Amino acid sequence: MEPERQQMDVDIVCVGFGPAAGGFLTTLSRGLAAGDGAPALESIVAPGMPPQVICYERSDDVGFGVSGIVTRARGIRATFPDLDPAAIPMAAPVREEKVIYLLDPVGASRRSIGLRAIDSLIRSFRFGLPLDHGAIELPYTPEFLRKHGGMVMSIGQFNQWVGSQLMASGAVQVWPGTPVAQALIEDGKIAGVRLVDQGVEKDGAPGPGFLPGMDIRAALTVVADGPVGAVSRQIDAELGVPQGYQRRDWAVGCKFVIDLPESCNLEPGTVFHTLGYPEPEIFGFFYVHPERVASAGIFVPSWFTSPVRTSYRYLQHFLLHPFFWRYVQGGRLRSWGAKSLQESGRRGEPFLAGDGYARIGEGSGSTNVLTGSGVDEAWTTGTQLAEAVLELLREGRSFTRANLESTYVARRRRSWVEKEGRIAEKARDGFQRGFLTGLAGMALSGFTKGIFTMPARVEEPYETIPTPYEYYRGRISDHEIAKIREQCAARCIPLHDALMERAGWPAIEYDGQLLVSHQDALLMGGKVQAPPGYADHVVFIDPALCKTCGSPVCVEICSAEAITPGPDGVPVFDREKCVHCGACLWNCTRALPDDSGRTNVEFRAGAGGLHSVEN
Repeated sequence: MEPERQQMDVDIVCVGFGPAAGGFLTTLSRGLAAGDGAPALESIVAPGMPPQVICYERSDDVGFGVSGIVTRARGIRATFPDLDPAAIPMAAPVREEKVIYLLDPVGASRRSIGLRAIDSLIRSFRFGLPLDHGAIELPYTPEFLRKHGGMVMSIGQFNQWVGSQLMASGAVQVWPGTPVAQALIEDGKIAGVRLVDQGVEKDGAPGPGFLPGMDIRAALTVVADGPVGAVSRQIDAELGVPQGYQRRDWAVGCKFVIDLPESCNLEPGTVFHTLGYPEPEIFGFFYVHPERVASAGIFVPSWFTSPVRTSYRYLQHFLLHPFFWRYVQGGRLRSWGAKSLQESGRRGEPFLAGDGYARIGEGSGSTNVLTGSGVDEAWTTGTQLAEAVLELLREGRSFTRANLESTYVARRRRSWVEKEGRIAEKARDGFQRGFLTGLAGMALSGFTKGIFTMPARVEEPYETIPTPYEYYRGRISDHEIAKIREQCAARCIPLHDALMERAGWPAIEYDGQLLVSHQDALLMGGKVQAPPGYADHVVFIDPALCKTCGSPVCVEICSAEAITPGPDGVPVFDREKCVHCGACLWNCTRALPDDSGRTNVEFRAGAGGLHSVEN
């Protein structure tokens, strides 16, 4: 029996607070008041008042977004023409930008014959390039990758800076710590959202303090819940997706925020883009913020076919590369974090608008997969929607699909976000055929403005993952792998450390400051909080499928080891450790038998997560 729910009526409700919602709410709030401060527009639900606008964010604070970024900031600067980066903590203008190819210093990286030949040639001849601590600085940074004139930032600090201005304006309300469970879909129209139930057991059953989630009814629902948002996935499932839509390219980004040692002489605004190590498929970044602080991280993509891929362990090897270790040795971990990145870009664009709703940000397919840029694009889609909403409000037109398409979608189609997104649409397809082919495909797309691309069939992530026996064939015997699996299962720990070390990766020598265990990182930097009274947000739909899984990548990739092997073959989820990165959703290797493309992991709306405004 459906419980009785309280109801609140507003004009506009927004799901998720990130750069896209920040751009939307900032632009919208400026248009809601006249020059003298009086309301410029009137609310439908509260006559005589300005429009009632409310934004709900899952995280416990608007500053808990996870990402260190470098961005050209074109859309952000258009909103804030006089922006001084010094006004935002940890922001700095880009001063120096380099692309670094990292050679393998330990001999354990899985490199193709072609790449090994290239490495040998580099070590032997160098082609006029200086070999610097086992790395080569490329003589040219492609134009499509350059962030000249942009900024390095912390998304957490940027979101907090934007949020403080919004709250001070009084024009909109932002409610952190309030996850949205689902959209209210009525006859193909979205009529608002429902907040998650509280006072429930982990399985969702009502507990002693049960409080049904409130229904927030609105004329317009703005969906900005990112790449793994529950509301976005519900809309796709119930209202459909465009022809040709596909979301098969993903990555998990994992990063450290580091207090650099006094010996480090890197200037704020220094940007390193890396490739080649710890595995060829893993790209990295290193951004220097003011006050001797750096963000260092890697992207572990869906086309990296290791069944024991682990972002945290690979990040430590990345930092231990001689090129970076000279800068960070003696430094201290300030915070850390991880998030999923939807890297299908324009090809992963859903319906941007429908009756009663519009979608913005990364979940709307705005990320540029050629330039590796998403924050400024997300912000810009938010401003475009706000301009459209203000136009419709002033003209007294309703938020129908036709009206939103003629205003919001039309603006987006005319913008640089659309133009550059189309250029980048197939830029990474070549990685389905190998690392070198992927680099060639990116160059081909970038230099020809997307006219020519590297053709390849983009597979679902679960279609590409081999078993550990297949992946390590010729390096580790089946018998030894079986023994390692048995030992790790008995201890309820992932396989990656044991198999990587057996394959030649050196053990991480913890120093207690920067190099710490995965679990110590949960305590030292970026603490996790999971308030009681909420249901588990990671659910294994069919336990029988889990028991047949030979490659539980959901366990290996879990950013905080919140998913561990279970005694009966079904993984165990610990909400007290989950950072809400969503990597388990796309790293599940068991597809449901209904041909929906969904995997056996369901990632629902949930509270808590990582607590760090520096990420």
